[in-house]
Amino acid sequence: MKEKDDLKDKLIKLIISNVIGFSIIFVVCGIFIFLMVRNITYSGVDTELLRSKDLLLSINNTVDTEFGFFDINTKKDIKASILKENIDREIGRRLVNPNVIIIRRDNDGNIINQDELGRLEEYVGEITFNNSNLDKIYEISLTDEGYAYRGINFEINTLTTKYGQLLINIDAQKSLVNAYFVIISLAIIVGMVLSIIVSYILSKRTVKPLKENIEKQIEFVQNASHELRTPLTIIQAKQELLLQEPNARIIDKSEDISLTLNETKRLSTLIKDLMMLSRADNNKISINKENVNIDEYIKNVLTPYIEVAEIENKTIELDLNFKEDIDVDTNKIYELLIILLDNAVKYTEENDLIKVKTYAKDNKFVLEVQDTGIGVSEEGLERIFERFYREDKARSRETGGSGLGLSIADFIVTKHGGTIKAAHNEPKGTIFIVRLPR
Repeated sequence: MKEKDDLKDKLIKLIISNVIGFSIIFVVCGIFIFLMVRNITYSGVDTELLRSKDLLLSINNTVDTEFGFFDINTKKDIKASILKENIDREIGRRLVNPNVIIIRRDNDGNIINQDELGRLEEYVGEITFNNSNLDKIYEISLTDEGYAYRGINFEINTLTTKYGQLLINIDAQKSLVNAYFVIISLAIIVGMVLSIIVSYILSKRTVKPLKENIEKQIEFVQNASHELRTPLTIIQAKQELLLQEPNARIIDKSEDISLTLNETKRLSTLIKDLMMLSRADNNKISINKENVNIDEYIKNVLTPYIEVAEIENKTIELDLNFKEDIDVDTNKIYELLIILLDNAVKYTEENDLIKVKTYAKDNKFVLEVQDTGIGVSEEGLERIFERFYREDKARSRETGGSGLGLSIADFIVTKHGGTIKAAHNEPKGTIFIVRLPR
């Protein structure tokens, strides 16, 4: 239960961290997109303000240059009478954007071109002019209706005008920016909701292997405990019986002693297999390959077992056709061969055939161990390499099987970069097919 509680806590932490991570990404991207849209939206307005400012300054400079040869008193009179007309003519000819509002102010900041502004004068008259904020683009709102403008103040220094002020209405642009803000805000909210869903799914997928490992660990411990308990119980029971008759002769108790020894051997084998799988899980088993003639090696390993099988009226037949050398760990391959052959012998009856074949296919070395024994069910074919899985538990216990051998075989083949699978052997029996890289 503690492992499951820890797993649940880990799932919650993963979900929270994923949601926070996704949310930060959505918010940062949303802010970045909004600022980009806002800058692009206002960039045209700001460009027009700066262009109009440069235009007005150039017109005033032109007028000053044209009348620069008059004496000071005459220059004042001429400029006072024609400056406004000349500038207005130039603005009408050269100022492209009619949306720009031009305001002229005197030294005190008072508006001096009210007649040009018309009814706009009642709006712009609300503006508090700040002559310390020159040549900087700013944003203001006029009247209670909230008309928004962007403007710029600058110095002109003509006879009648000290300062110039340009304004452009940005109600349309501001509405667009506000709409973008609402859209992006909604997108961020939707994204955060989706991030919760996605985080939950991703976290479940991340935790799933851990959950499966924990379940396998629990199952492994339970199965291992059960397998260890059985021989220990038998050994303990038999030893207690022997203690009850201390004067009995060994020959009279030979059956009990023999059973005790068999269970001790089975216990020793089980512990050895468990230790190997434990080391395999921790990647503490290394593969030391060497180049060998695999057919010759298989023949040398299996020849002694042919005679043993004959004692049980079973036939082991070798059909070795690979004829090449490959790089393998001979100790591990020896263990693989013994596991497969031992499995075949256990699940065959008298007069059954066990055939070991080797050949090359798809640039791989292929080993087949076929038997005409009791066979395996469809479920068994899928689960046969699972730890402690046994097709017939009662029969396995009789034959001394613990359900770990084929798990070890699978590990050995995988460590060599190969594959192993089980299939039905027609008309009966099982085939184990091992493929290793050449």
